[in-house]
Amino acid sequence: MDLDRMLAMCRRDQWKLTDLDWSKAPRALSRDDEEAIVQYFTDMAQIELLAGELFKEQKRRATDPRLREIFGTFVADEARHSAVATRLAAHYDVHKYRVYRPSESLARFFPHFVRAVTYLSDEIANAYITGGELVLDVALLRSINDFVADEMSEAAMELINRDESRHIAVDYHMVEYYASDAYSAELARRPSRPVRERLVAAWTFANVLWYAAPFFREVFFEPMNRVDPTGRRIKEAMKRMQLLGAKPGVSERPFSRFMAGVRDAYNSPLGRTFVGGVLARIAGVPPELLRDLYTSEEWTRASRMSFDDLAADALAAKAVAG
Repeated sequence: MDLDRMLAMCRRDQWKLTDLDWSKAPRALSRDDEEAIVQYFTDMAQIELLAGELFKEQKRRATDPRLREIFGTFVADEARHSAVATRLAAHYDVHKYRVYRPSESLARFFPHFVRAVTYLSDEIANAYITGGELVLDVALLRSINDFVADEMSEAAMELINRDESRHIAVDYHMVEYYASDAYSAELARRPSRPVRERLVAAWTFANVLWYAAPFFREVFFEPMNRVDPTGRRIKEAMKRMQLLGAKPGVSERPFSRFMAGVRDAYNSPLGRTFVGGVLARIAGVPPELLRDLYTSEEWTRASRMSFDDLAADALAAKAVAG
């Protein structure tokens, strides 16, 4: 990746809430649809803040000054996305049917995740942000936008998706780095973490895994069942995450090995029959998304592509999944 070019794009493509025309009247919605849409945008406002916490930590850890500035613009992007989602929730809350708050599972997950950010390894932090951005950009935001189907949502999502495309490109760049020999050498030079710190990190990560499954189900997968009942888009997003494992180096990282092991166990007849529910709970996804979502040809193709090409392929999936 050309970091100078990416940084120039990040500087150039900043925008403000006032760039959107908030005077547009929302499309008439049934009560059920209105309540669902307002709740989705209420949750989205908090999800964007979660992403911002990860980008703050990546900015702190980055050694390249260009990456630090890039991640700084991403933090600003996520704060702006959160503000837009809050404004969209108010925009579609036409009839004031009820008071909206973030979903309970999101409220429970949020403090554990924020606390874990500083303890997560580079690889785990980037895996969470990459997976989250893929689900948001390829699946959830596009499907919510199609479900709302009016000019206000379309205008807001066009700008948000432009930002998210930059984020995904850099996410893949970081996956490449964390799979590299240079990163392995960097890890070897680092002093061992104190035992107490490792125990706190393990306990914190266990809490993230425990609270992640109900959070993903309530805030990502249940809404997707409503706004994209075919499941095409969520499968496209998860497939792109799985295909990263085709690249040399990625599958050797501890967290990637762990998640691949969960999927391998689920995809064995005995594992799926006797502990399939436990494995899905650990992974935090519906069982059908633990299956291999790619063909052998797609896996071979991904193994030969550059990380930049894989990122471009993931972004192209937005159109394919539509």
